[in-house]
Amino acid sequence: MNVLLAEYAVSHDPTLAPEGRAMLDILTKSFTKIGYNVFSPVPGKDFSEEIIRLGTMCDEGLVIAPDHLLAKFTKTLEDVTRNIGCNSFSIAICANKKKTGQILKSNGIDVPEEVSSGKRIVKEVTGCGAVGVRLTDKSAEKWEFGQEYIEGEHYSMSLVGGRVVGEVCLYFTGKSPLLLALNRQDIRFEQDGTVRYLGGETPVEHPKKEEMYAIASKTVEVLGCQGYVGVDMVVSHDRIVVVDVNPRPTTSIIGITACMEEEFAQVILDASYGRSPESVHLTGHAFFSSEGQVTYDRN
Repeated sequence: MNVLLAEYAVSHDPTLAPEGRAMLDILTKSFTKIGYNVFSPVPGKDFSEEIIRLGTMCDEGLVIAPDHLLAKFTKTLEDVTRNIGCNSFSIAICANKKKTGQILKSNGIDVPEEVSSGKRIVKEVTGCGAVGVRLTDKSAEKWEFGQEYIEGEHYSMSLVGGRVVGEVCLYFTGKSPLLLALNRQDIRFEQDGTVRYLGGETPVEHPKKEEMYAIASKTVEVLGCQGYVGVDMVVSHDRIVVVDVNPRPTTSIIGITACMEEEFAQVILDASYGRSPESVHLTGHAFFSSEGQVTYDRN
């Protein structure tokens, strides 16, 4: 069996390349362990053309790319092989941070209020992660928007959703998304307000973990996501606020795979065929950086 792992940043985005390389290495190792031959685009060549060329040779495929490019490349993948990640339509929705917030709010999910003045979080409408995000009272650019700043702890919840688009008649189960791990994020604010994502730790516990999972699960279902999804949250004493949705493998998998007894590739593959396990087993604790380093403690 052959799988295409198309990671964009490694050869096309120097800012995100370290994270991209770490995720690609994890996925390549995991798919190789379960018996797959792994193919990836040749650096320097046109990414779309490589997806078409390699996708026709593969049984399954998965794309990792910045949010504003992910839908386009995933649609290219879907046209030539079986996608085991999120579907391109839902990815396109998630890429628009304003639209995502409006959809979630209309479904009773707490999101930051949009604000246009005063000290606030400013981010690109179609930004990726923490790139370009800042806490400021200055004007936003025309491609950006402002949200209220929420004081609290930063978490992400890693989930794997079952099939809801494509082959639904064969593999839809109606089960809630599988919880892989709750992760604490290491988010720093520089003196100029720039937001930096440095990595995190996993797995972590929280008194509101069940409520956080219910909100993250509803988020995934409302947006129609499938495959691996990371839901970012800020948790204060009285709110659990969804601040971003990443419908693709995220940096957290570097730490999760260090702790998870199950093979990561098998989990996301099984989910695409309606065979998600009821739960996964995590042993120990891992700290991971945005550059791909991981420190694992078995105790």
